[in-house]
Amino acid sequence: MPADDDGLAERLNHLFASTASLRGRCASNNEVAADIKAAHPEVRVSGAYLSALRSGKRSQPSVKLLRALADYFNVSMSYFTEPHHSDAAASTADRDTAELAAQLNELGVRRIALRAVGLNQDSLSTVTAVLDHVRKLQGLPAIEGDNDEGAGLGPSQ
Repeated sequence: MPADDDGLAERLNHLFASTASLRGRCASNNEVAADIKAAHPEVRVSGAYLSALRSGKRSQPSVKLLRALADYFNVSMSYFTEPHHSDAAASTADRDTAELAAQLNELGVRRIALRAVGLNQDSLSTVTAVLDHVRKLQGLPAIEGDNDEGAGLGPSQ
């Protein structure tokens, strides 16, 4: 559970505000709940419950939900569970994390990642090869240090 219950609402609202949805605006509670259910079918969540958490009316989400929220917003569990420090370094790290999450959403990376969940290793290797080819066609640099064998996708699997 969060280190300070009233801080959970503030932290969630910060994540929602700084993360643009695939539609180019902040995601709604219902959109986030639907995405979490798609990625984590075992987690029980609704838009109404997220609204209650964001308003402070509820403050004790399950650990499973906190993990799913951390996954959705691309932050660590400690974002929700550890006290936040007001020093400049913590503030910069939070801002950097939120900016990265917004970039990932704007670029549609989350849509690709959600579609990859559950694929076997051969399929993941195929998807990786297609993405590498598209990057090359667009003149983007290769992804360094991301060989298939290191990711558990290589022939040794």
